[in-house]
Amino acid sequence: QVQLEEFGGGLVQAGGSLRLSCAASGRTFTKYVMSWFRQAPEKEREFVAAISWSGDSTYYADSVEGRFTIFRDNAKNSFLQMNSLKPEDTAVYYCAADREIQVVSKTLKPGDFGSWGQGTQVTVSS
Repeated sequence: QVQLEEFGGGLVQAGGSLRLSCAASGRTFTKYVMSWFRQAPEKEREFVAAISWSGDSTYYADSVEGRFTIFRDNAKNSFLQMNSLKPEDTAVYYCAADREIQVVSKTLKPGDFGSWGQGTQVTVSS
């Protein structure tokens, strides 16, 4: 598996934007499905977005569809562009990766991923 580190969290007002970055290191980055999850206080970690290893397919949770965009440059980086942020988007955001996933969809679970970053806090004020 690869090592992951997130960047770009912070405090933003409702309606604002943030871009999260995920830098991978270690083994080759090819064939890895990349995803973002988030976890709010006292809630379970939930799926946000995923992108196939080729970058051709993307999937989003209903709550962020149309506002968030996941993309990757395949130079060991993936990104989550977050627009029109809402207070309910406040959470710790985690980057995840795995090369064994056969079917990419918005039903992916945390247990499907073997590599995780340490998380980055996103706080949206009303």
